[in-house]
Parts: sequence; C-alpha cells; structure tokens
Amino acid sequence: MAPPSPHEPRATGNSAPGPPPPFDPELAPALAPLAEVLPPAILPSMIPAVRRTVAALRPSDEDLTRGGAIEVRERRIPGPPDVPLLICRPHGVAAPRPAVYFTHGGGMILGDNRNLIGEMLDWVEELEVVLVSVDYRLAPEHPYPAAIEDVYAGLVWVAEHSAAIGVDPGRLVVAGASAGGGLTAAATLLARDRGGPRLAGQLLACPMLDDRNDSLSGLQMAGRGIWDRTSNKTGWTSLLGEARGAADVSPYAAPARAANLAGLPPLFVDVGSAETFRDEVVAYASRFWLAGGDAELHVWPGGFHGFDAMVPDAALSRAARAARLRWLRRVL
Repeated sequence: MAPPSPHEPRATGNSAPGPPPPFDPELAPALAPLAEVLPPAILPSMIPAVRRTVAALRPSDEDLTRGGAIEVRERRIPGPPDVPLLICRPHGVAAPRPAVYFTHGGGMILGDNRNLIGEMLDWVEELEVVLVSVDYRLAPEHPYPAAIEDVYAGLVWVAEHSAAIGVDPGRLVVAGASAGGGLTAAATLLARDRGGPRLAGQLLACPMLDDRNDSLSGLQMAGRGIWDRTSNKTGWTSLLGEARGAADVSPYAAPARAANLAGLPPLFVDVGSAETFRDEVVAYASRFWLAGGDAELHVWPGGFHGFDAMVPDAALSRAARAARLRWLRRVL
C-alpha cells in the first residue's frame, strides 16, 4: 500500500482540529516545571542549551550498575566512523541471553546512549536480557543518513558478534523511543531490504516517523506539552535540511514514507493521546496491519510526549511500562 500523498489529508475527521485532548490529571502538574528545562517549542538557536541540559541528566556508571545487579561495559565498533555501544547485562546470569538493541530519543538533535534508559535497565533486571544501547551522530552537524547508518551498523555488529557478547541471535528485539523509535523503525526496513539481521520484534515508544509535520494532532497540540510541531520542524529540518517535506524523502529517514510495510518483525507501538505524534503513529500501525503485519498499538489517554519517562510513578506511566514488558516477555 502506498503512503498517502503529502497533499492529501493524512488524518480522518474534519480538516481543522478541535480542542486539544486534556492531559492526564496526574501528569499535567509536571508540565510547568518540565517546560523550564524542555520548552514545548525548540528553535534551532536553542539546541546547544538544551543539549547541555540533557547532558547534565546522564546517569553515572554507578547508576547503571544498580548496586552490582548489572554489568556495564562500553565499546566502539569500527566505522568509519566508530560507533559507541553501551552493553548492560544481568550480573551472574549465564549466556546466551535474549537482547534488546536500543536507540535513544532526542528529536535527532539531542542525547546519547545513556539518555533515559531507566526502563531498559528494568528489562535487564526483570527479563535478564542483554541491553545494547547505541550512540549515533546527531543533526544538524551530521545530517541524514549519518544517524541511521550508525544505528544499522551497530545492529549488524551485535548480530554478527552475538556469541562474543553472550546474546542469543534468535531472540534479538530492536527498541527505541521518540527519534530513536523512528530510527528503530528505519533499521527494521533496512534489515529487510539489505538482507540483514532477522529480528524477533520491534518496540517503538512514541516514535518520530513523519517529516511532513502536518498531522491534525500536530496542529492540535501546537505550543502544548513536550515536543510540539515547532520542535518537530527543528528536528526534521536539522536532519533533512531543505528536503524536509519534499516528495522524495527516503523511508530510511522517515519511515512513514515507506510504500511497503510487509515482511517486517512484529511491532509494538504506543503514543500519548495528547502529543504531536499521535496521528502518525496510529496511521503507521494501521498500515502495518493492512500489509499483513503483527502489531500491538496503545494510545495512552492524556499522555504527553515521553510522559512515562518524565513522570515514571504516575498510574498511566506504570500501565504503559507494564504493557511493554508484557509484549517483550511474549516475543522473547
């Protein structure tokens, strides 16, 4: 099935959005303090300052080990350029183990392979998986295809060196959040099209999929929550430059552009109802089903972008994380 034309409405309903959906009452109080460090609308001139804010939140080696429960090591796989990997495995658990290859978020412009990986460390402890978190080059300094080629190179390396790092190559799941969710979706397309690693599943949390930035949910949520359509324009333009929104953008840059979603690994995808990415995520899941794929979709009512990472103890956050954990147990 071909993707909708950028000149056609890409969401159902009226051509103009109604009032924005309400934020979950337990999540809403977090938005004002979050806006002081991560405003809804990020302009290109703000990237250096926001990067410094995100870098200050990086967990230490001690944080990652969780009191000795997790063994942590870093390595760089050969490039060019070299790609840094963070490898976390449960302490004292015999190999080989299932693995999650994780790609961090940050709108294509922020973060590194330690960015917001608390939930993934929970998976290491609860499911006894090996977590491999990849660092990739950021835009605008490194535009497309730098990030996806880094992500894909790391994935191929993990599959080819599975014995060396104690991983069962038959139980390899790819996962990512936000921009990392989009890069993860693109990596599964590359694996299919290049005859790359066979994957057990793909888990996309609030993924960034569509460079056109013209969905009704994007219009509806402008100036609200986390990562509105101004920020989205900044991220996609940093990645693609003047090509953003053009007819010939590659699906390996923006997976919503993929004409063919057949032959891909089982999909888990979720999104908040009160965020920019809602409509593009729902559309992607629908097209996945139409292509004959196995997909599980959750739209969390009142969730803003990244709500479960920002407010992990909220009831909605616990529900979202529990759903991901259940899916991982099933596919692994």
